[in-house]
Amino acid sequence: MRAFLGMGSPRSPIYTLPYKSGSVALYTQPYIDPKVTMSRTENPERGEILGAVGVDAAGVDVRNRSSLDADYIDHYELTTPIGAAPQDYARAMFGDVPTPGERFIWTGLLHITLSRGTSPDTIAGWRLAEETADWVRMEARSWFLTAHLVVRAVGDRLSLTTYIRYDRIVGRLAWTTLSGVHRSLVPGLLRDAARRVAQRA
Repeated sequence: MRAFLGMGSPRSPIYTLPYKSGSVALYTQPYIDPKVTMSRTENPERGEILGAVGVDAAGVDVRNRSSLDADYIDHYELTTPIGAAPQDYARAMFGDVPTPGERFIWTGLLHITLSRGTSPDTIAGWRLAEETADWVRMEARSWFLTAHLVVRAVGDRLSLTTYIRYDRIVGRLAWTTLSGVHRSLVPGLLRDAARRVAQRA
């Protein structure tokens, strides 16, 4: 896949390893300025995914779904024929409780505090902060950053948006290091959620 990540100029392309569902694609890439745009084109047979990285690139509507004055935003959208409630999609993506892998990344590496156990007010340990007919927002924080996740499902569009605010300088350093892995995993999260919801239908 090709991602426009601002190597040299905001529109200079670099090439990354193809993402395969269920795998972690680790690759080297430069620091992404919050205002630089990223776009992706995926295999049409598996559903087109469009993505943008950057506070400005996300657009006003996307930014307004979070109360954070975010330093980092990425937004990915999948075309899928399966209609379901946003919370159903969010739970299909992340589960009711965090998996060991999610705990390793969120708690072990990012020091995010997660709720324990199953609750209608949490998704994978994240607090379910707001829910509308079109989207849900999950919130969590650590001592050095605050994170929001918004899952939106409208018509044939399913999207996941990540918002990060750096509360300490270490937050910027940590997320700059891990954000490439995060972005490599999001297409698989969206596709796996669509598949799980379709199987339940």
